[in-house]
Amino acid sequence: MRQFIGATSGPIRRGWCSLGVALGLLWAGVGFAHHSFAMYDSDHQVKVAGTVKGFDWNNPHVYIELASNDGQGETKGYTVECASPGILNRVGWKFNMIKPGDKITVIIAPLKTGEPGGLLKQLTLADGRVFSNGGPAGKPNIQ
Repeated sequence: MRQFIGATSGPIRRGWCSLGVALGLLWAGVGFAHHSFAMYDSDHQVKVAGTVKGFDWNNPHVYIELASNDGQGETKGYTVECASPGILNRVGWKFNMIKPGDKITVIIAPLKTGEPGGLLKQLTLADGRVFSNGGPAGKPNIQ
């Protein structure tokens, strides 16, 4: 039987395989930790209408800065976290579809801290077109 130079077997090969599996699991854990939605209250979603102050189309997440009147004459600034540009492209978004000054309505899972902001569930543009935030964020539970 012929043995190839550099071929390993036994404990050395198992050691390298174990190390590879351990590093793969560690890396996967880091990836899953990044995508936690634990800071948002998905059970008590809210609808917010306002004027876009900023639209940041960058990885790893797209952000919308939204100024909304709270009904008592006060303007509140909301930071709305969206999915990545790649996910949003797949569900029909375009990098230039929202501009400062646009009127929009969002349904968000608000921050559990009570600060003005949240995770986007649904976006409605002034022309009536409706967009989701992609699968990972989940669907709105209000309309």
